Amino acid sequence: MADTADRGTEPAETREPGPPGAGTDERGPGPAREPGSRASGAREPGRPEDRAESRPRKASWRYIGPGIVVAATGVGAGDLVATLIAGSTFGYTLLWAAIIGCVVKVSLAEATGRWHLATGRTLFEGWRSLGHWTSVYFAIYVVVWGFVYGATAMSSSALPLVALFPAGPGLKTWAVITGLTGLVFVWFNRYAVFEKVMTVLIGMKFLIVVYVAVRVVPDLGAAFAGLVPALPDGSLFYTLGLIGGVGGTITMAAYGYWVNAKGWTNSGWMSVMRLDNRVAYLTTGVFVVAMLIIGAELLHSSHTALTSGDRGLIDLGSVLEDRLGVVTAKLFLIGFFATSFGALMGVWHGVSLMFADFVERIRKERAGAPVDEATGMVEEVAAGERERSLPFRAYLLWLTFPPIGLLFLDQPFGLVVVYGVLGAFFMPFLALTLLWLLNSSRTPARWRNGIVSNVMLTAAGLLFVVLCVQQVRDLAR
Repeated sequence: MADTADRGTEPAETREPGPPGAGTDERGPGPAREPGSRASGAREPGRPEDRAESRPRKASWRYIGPGIVVAATGVGAGDLVATLIAGSTFGYTLLWAAIIGCVVKVSLAEATGRWHLATGRTLFEGWRSLGHWTSVYFAIYVVVWGFVYGATAMSSSALPLVALFPAGPGLKTWAVITGLTGLVFVWFNRYAVFEKVMTVLIGMKFLIVVYVAVRVVPDLGAAFAGLVPALPDGSLFYTLGLIGGVGGTITMAAYGYWVNAKGWTNSGWMSVMRLDNRVAYLTTGVFVVAMLIIGAELLHSSHTALTSGDRGLIDLGSVLEDRLGVVTAKLFLIGFFATSFGALMGVWHGVSLMFADFVERIRKERAGAPVDEATGMVEEVAAGERERSLPFRAYLLWLTFPPIGLLFLDQPFGLVVVYGVLGAFFMPFLALTLLWLLNSSRTPARWRNGIVSNVMLTAAGLLFVVLCVQQVRDLAR
């Protein structure tokens, strides 16, 4: 949360005079930067902020962007199914859990963005400062997770296309097409174009899902009653999953990289980042509530069960066609595609940025750069250097081509188990390392955690540990 905002007055905007156009670019106001230059926000931990910083005149809606990207990426088809099942099983009773889940994710994303802006360092630089064990974990995670997620994302994007075009190609062909489309788009476009396309995708899915929620005529009395915390019999792990699972996993960590890619590289952008983050999870919250309403009204009242996995959304399309007509059902499938393909595109871009930063940090360390000094890496992200780098493109290829083979092998069980275990451990890893980083001298004193942030991150960490244990137990059965 933004409880550190009251610790001081942000520095007044000061800029060196220059020729017309200097100090602004397509990313927003700020001093002109040479590619690869030292981060304007970089400083040694704990040093006073005695330099002038670029900053916008005020937090304005026109700067919003990275939050839209994380909202489009963080809610995938699996999240939609989980929310629908919660609504179909318990009606509106768990509405409060969906809202708390968004508040938890606001805290995590704010902490990630605050680290990048306050320190002038990327999140991986922060992890690296905690010890080599973080690199070992991340390296294993990003390789195995990316391999299996690539196949999952392509299949999920293909499902609505098969339903929309039943006379067209089969599921595997559509899956390959979506994966290659994501690869080509991210390979040849920089962040500014990527953000615009992601904005279109989230606009599509948001408007369509809210439209369907209005069409099913929600029971407003029951919805308001669902804001009161309650745990029906058998609902505990549905509740924990709804709080912890909807709104992003590794994309929470990618948020700081998108903040830098937007051109926000120092604490002068802190208030803008916080507005951007709140808009992101307000959007996510409305979206999740709309899906829960659809589950409660269409499925709970009629005792209709969904198929597990993403195919449950195809079932819902059939229910919508019976209840509300072909047009609404087709619109929902388009929203389903926008949701799945937006998640694919976001991972193709955001996790590739993280992987490229990981490789660059290791390379610089081997070249003799001390781990505990800022290296200007946020400025390299802001200048677009990471998106043009060999590691970025190598990971794009890893997300696309090996998983195509996995599509035809139907995901070997052992690999799926490893993927599930690593995925379960990531969110506790993120929450607890953010607590560590933002309460230490690695973060300037003014921007360290306050009471609210510590409470929220601690609660998130404990929640994710419980979910992690449960997921590992489920996999072991």
